[in-house]
Amino acid sequence: MNTTLMITIGSLAVIALLLWPGPARRRIVTTPILAAFRRALPPLSQTEREALEAGTVWWDRDLFGGKPDWRRLLALPAPHLTPEEEAFLEGPVNELCRRLDDWAIEQRHHDLPPEIWRFLKQHRFLGLIIPRDWGGLGFSALAHSEVVSRIASRSVTAAVTVMVPNSLGPAELLLHYGTAEQKKRYLPRLAKGEEIPCFALTSPDAGSDAGAMPDTGVVEIGSFQGRNGVLGIRLNWNKRYITLAPVATVLGLAFRLLDPENRLGKGKEPGITLALIPTSLPGITIGSRHDPMGVPFLNGPTQGRNVFIPAEWIIGGPERAGHGWRMLMERLAEGRSISLPALSVGADKLAVRAAGAYALVRRQFNTPIGAFEGVADLLGRMAGETYRADAARRMTAGAVTQGERPSVVSALVKYQLTEGMRRVVNDAMDIFGGAAICKGPRNLMAPVYQSIPIGITVEGANILTRSMIVFGQGAMRSHPWLLKELRAAGNPDQPAALRDFDHAFFGHIAFSLGNGVRAFLLGLTNGWPVRAPVPGMPARHFRRLSRMSAAFALTADVALGILQGRLKRKESLSGRLADVLSHLYLASAVLKRHADDGLPEADLPLVEMAIDDSLFRIQEGLVGVLDNFPNRPVAWLLRRVVFPLGLPFERPKDSLGHQLARLTMAPSATRDRLTGGIFLPDDPNEPLARLEAALVQCLSTAPLEDKLRRAGFNNNPEAARAAGIITPLEAARLKATQTARSGCIQVNDFPATLHIEEKAA
Repeated sequence: MNTTLMITIGSLAVIALLLWPGPARRRIVTTPILAAFRRALPPLSQTEREALEAGTVWWDRDLFGGKPDWRRLLALPAPHLTPEEEAFLEGPVNELCRRLDDWAIEQRHHDLPPEIWRFLKQHRFLGLIIPRDWGGLGFSALAHSEVVSRIASRSVTAAVTVMVPNSLGPAELLLHYGTAEQKKRYLPRLAKGEEIPCFALTSPDAGSDAGAMPDTGVVEIGSFQGRNGVLGIRLNWNKRYITLAPVATVLGLAFRLLDPENRLGKGKEPGITLALIPTSLPGITIGSRHDPMGVPFLNGPTQGRNVFIPAEWIIGGPERAGHGWRMLMERLAEGRSISLPALSVGADKLAVRAAGAYALVRRQFNTPIGAFEGVADLLGRMAGETYRADAARRMTAGAVTQGERPSVVSALVKYQLTEGMRRVVNDAMDIFGGAAICKGPRNLMAPVYQSIPIGITVEGANILTRSMIVFGQGAMRSHPWLLKELRAAGNPDQPAALRDFDHAFFGHIAFSLGNGVRAFLLGLTNGWPVRAPVPGMPARHFRRLSRMSAAFALTADVALGILQGRLKRKESLSGRLADVLSHLYLASAVLKRHADDGLPEADLPLVEMAIDDSLFRIQEGLVGVLDNFPNRPVAWLLRRVVFPLGLPFERPKDSLGHQLARLTMAPSATRDRLTGGIFLPDDPNEPLARLEAALVQCLSTAPLEDKLRRAGFNNNPEAARAAGIITPLEAARLKATQTARSGCIQVNDFPATLHIEEKAA
C-alpha cells in the first residue's frame, strides 16, 4: 500500500470519527482513548493545580488558537490616565524625582534618606492601589505602571521601594481576600505609611519550589496577650530576599499549615496559608540586610521562632486556611504584570535617550560616534527594543486596568521585558564606554546596570519562567481544548467524564486539522488571505503575525500530542515555544500601540524594527523546536507544513537600524514618544539635562563645525575667526559647544585614599 493511499485512508477515518458523535463513538473509540490519556497525564502537585486555575486568560488565548482576532484587539480601549493621575505624575512624582540624589542614596545613606521616606508617606506613594475609601490614591494599574516607570528612570532604589507595597504584598492581598476587620485595621495605616509592609515567601531551601516550603505553622490552643484558650498557630520560619523586611512593621507570611487535631475543619494538612503579623511580636527577628548588587533598597532576611498568633490573623480569616498558594498566584499575576515591566521600561527609555544624545555629542576622529555604523547598530536595536517593551507594558497594564488578571501574560512580560532591559542597558554601556564604568554623580548608567540581575531574578527567576512557566502554564490555560480534556479526565464521574472528554478530544482533533490546513495555506501565501484591520504598510504585519500564530498553534499542538507528559521535562523545547508565544504577544502589542497612537507615519520605522525582530525570533524559535524534536519524521512533516517555501524572515536591515539611530540623536516628536514618561530634570547640572542641552547645542553649530573642517581649522574656532573664516559671534557659539561637549564627557574622580578609608571604617 503506497503512502498516498495510507494518508487518504487515515484522513477518511478521522473525518468519519468526527462525523460520528454519540454513545457508539464514546463506547467504542473514546473509552480506550480516555484510559490512555489518564495514564499519560503528568502528575500535578497541588501548587501546580492552583497555579493553573489562577488568573484569567486574555489575548494569549487568541495566539494559542492560531487565529488572532485583530479587530477585537484594536477595539479594546486605548489605556489612558485620568486627569488626577496625570496631575500626580506631573506634581508629586516629578517633585520626588527632583529630590532624589541616587549617588548620595548609594554612597552616603545606603537607603532613601529620612526626608524622602517622609515625602513618600505624605503623598501616599505607598498606597497607590489602595482605594480612596481606605485612605489611598485608588489609582489604576496603568497609573501605577507610569509612576514606577518614571521613578525608575531616576532611581531604581526609590522605584523598588514604591513598587513593592503596591505589588504583591499585604495591601493587595487584603483588598481581595481580607476580612472586614483586617481591612479596617490595616489598609488606612498602609496607605499613610504608618505601617511599612513586606511579604515573606522565599526560603533558603524553597525558592521556586513552593511545595517544599519548610516554614510551618501548627494549629494549637495557646495563650496570647494575657488571654488563655486562644485558637491559634505556632509559627517557625526562615525567609530571605524580602524587600522592606529590615524596616517592616507588618509582615505578610506564607507557610505550610499543619492541623494535627483538625481544629479548623480542613484536614490535618490544609496546605500553604498566608497570615499578616506585626513584627513587634516576641520571637520575630528583622533588621539584617542583604546587599542586592549595591542597589541600596531595603532587602533582608526574617526569622520567626515559636511565634504564636491568633487564627483570625490568617488573611481572610480561618476559612482561608490552605488557600494561600491560590491567593498568591491570582495576585502575583496582577502585580507581576505591572511592577518589573514598568521598572524595565523606565531603564530602557533612560538608556536610549541618554545614549542617543551621547552618541551625537561624543566625538572620535572629529566625527560623532553615532555616525559609526557599529554604534548606530546598537542605537537602532535599542530603539526598537524600547518601543516594543513600552508597547507591551502599556497593553498589559491596560488589560489589568480593565479587570483582567492575565497569569500567563504576566509571566511573559516579566521575563521578556527584564531580559530586554539587560540588552538595552548593556548596549548603552558599550556606547558610553569609559564614562559608564567610572562611578560617580555624573554616571547615568551605572545604577541602572547594577540593577539588571535584580529584575531578572526576583518574582520568578527568568530561567524557570522561560523554560517551565510561560509555555507550560500557557498551554494548559490558553489552549482552547487542553484544559477541558484535563478536567474531563480528572472527573471521577465516569459517564460525565466520558461525555465531556469525547466533546473536548474530538473538538481538539478538528481544531488541530483546521490549524494544519490554515498554517500550510498561510505559509504558501505569507498570510495574504488574512484581512488586516488597518490599511497601508502595517497591514502586512498583521498578516505575517497571523501566519506565525497558526504555525505556533500547530507546532504546540503536535508537541503536546506527541510528547504528552514528557514535554514538561523537555525544558529546552518548552523554552523555545515560550519565546515564540512571547514574541507573538510583544509584536501584537506593537501593532496595538501604533493604532492607539493614531498610526503616526513617523513611527513606522520603530514599528518595522520591532516587528521584524520579533518575526525573526519567532522563526528561530520554531526552527529550534523542529531541529530538536525527538520524533524526526513528525518534525520533517511539520517543517514542510509550517515553512512550505523555506524560511521567510530575516533580521532587521542595517539601513533600518541606522535610520532609527539618527532618530535617537536629534529632538523630534517621535523621539519624545519613544522615551515619553521618564523624568527630564530641569537643573542644568544634572547629567541628563546636561546631555540634552549639549545635544541641541551640537546640532545648532554642526554647519559651522563642517565649515571649519573644510577650511582645515578642526576644533580651532579662534584660529578660524582670526583667519576671517567665521565671525566672532560664530566663534563664541563654537566655543560654547566645545564647553558643553566637554561637560558631558567628563567623569568623576576621587581622592586615592577614599576606598581605603571606607574599608577601614
